[in-house]
Amino acid sequence: MKGIRIGICALLAFAVFAHGAVEPWSESVLELGAALLFLSWGVLFAAGVAPALRWNWLFAPVAGFWTYAAAQYGLRITAVSFLTRIEILKLSALAILFFLAVQAYESLEQWHGFVWFLLSLAFAVSVLGILQHFTFNGKLYWFRELRYGGIPFGPFVNRNHFAGLIELIVPPGLSLLVLRAERRDRMPLLALFTLLPIGALFLAASRGGIMGFILETGLVLILTSLRGRGRNQIMALAVVAVLAGGLIAWLGAGQALDRFESYRKLEVSEGRRAEMFRDSWRIFLDRPLLGTGIGTLQEVFPRYESLYDGDVVNHAHNDYVEALAEAGLAGALAGAAFLALFFNLAWARLTDGRENVDFALHVGAFSACCALLIHSLVDFNLHIPSNALLFLLQALIISNC
Repeated sequence: MKGIRIGICALLAFAVFAHGAVEPWSESVLELGAALLFLSWGVLFAAGVAPALRWNWLFAPVAGFWTYAAAQYGLRITAVSFLTRIEILKLSALAILFFLAVQAYESLEQWHGFVWFLLSLAFAVSVLGILQHFTFNGKLYWFRELRYGGIPFGPFVNRNHFAGLIELIVPPGLSLLVLRAERRDRMPLLALFTLLPIGALFLAASRGGIMGFILETGLVLILTSLRGRGRNQIMALAVVAVLAGGLIAWLGAGQALDRFESYRKLEVSEGRRAEMFRDSWRIFLDRPLLGTGIGTLQEVFPRYESLYDGDVVNHAHNDYVEALAEAGLAGALAGAAFLALFFNLAWARLTDGRENVDFALHVGAFSACCALLIHSLVDFNLHIPSNALLFLLQALIISNC
């Protein structure tokens, strides 16, 4: 199953560096890659090479949401069938990779290796973002024009989505550092791979990302204190905070915050976000049970828009109200079931008193998912395929490891 694990990591890295896999070409590569991996696993399973099927309770709500989206399309209860079909293809890729990860990652050692892959990925993306920040010429990767505007950072057109990626990766590194759960010879590298992305996060100056990072850092501190050595954890986190603060100051994140204040006019304002929330809520009230169809907000929204400013609204900047508008209460039940199962499984894992590495990975995964769930109140990271896939994989660590 090593080949399947490598394939999952390769597709995740591709999605991140391909601007989050938000364009048709990159979405197609992600979907095709997931299908090929699934076919490869099927051959291995049929040949008796792959182990017996493994179950995870989070399968049920993921499959339920996919089934509901397929029913919207099949029964023509969507406002735009084509857009719902596109979303179903993306959901299929995410669901397949979610399923394959459960089958391919069988041990703590394998999940530990996956976390190191994530930290390496965050380091590479952060280096790219920092270099781009100091040499920015108005183009992605220094050569690709920004046709629809944006404030990019690293490979992402929207710096808030770079922040979402870092939110999802940094907590496991923090928890390993605070609990000193890694081998001593690896600690310097672990610190580098954790601290540099934190510096890049502040350099990106995403307000939602910074608040999410503060939240997850607090969660890491509280949860690691469950080990009964709260003072040691506070001291370790204080050292990490001092080092991170020095790095942030050295990178000039304060100047970055000032610089991005002048870019506020290019972003969605707080008032505009509130209007989009209210207008999306009105869509939900019109179709409370079945919704308008997964992926249809962009087409439906103009009929409910209370203040037209000439810009196309493709997302509500709130993943929850957008899900209600598109999927209604019927689809929202699957999301609610996913969260209920996630928190129930997380509580069981965080209180079972396992060894330090296991506990650190659980703390990190739980904190990362919680931070993104909070960030989703003001953004749409869960509609970025790379970040959605990473969220699902972190949820697997807490529920499957």
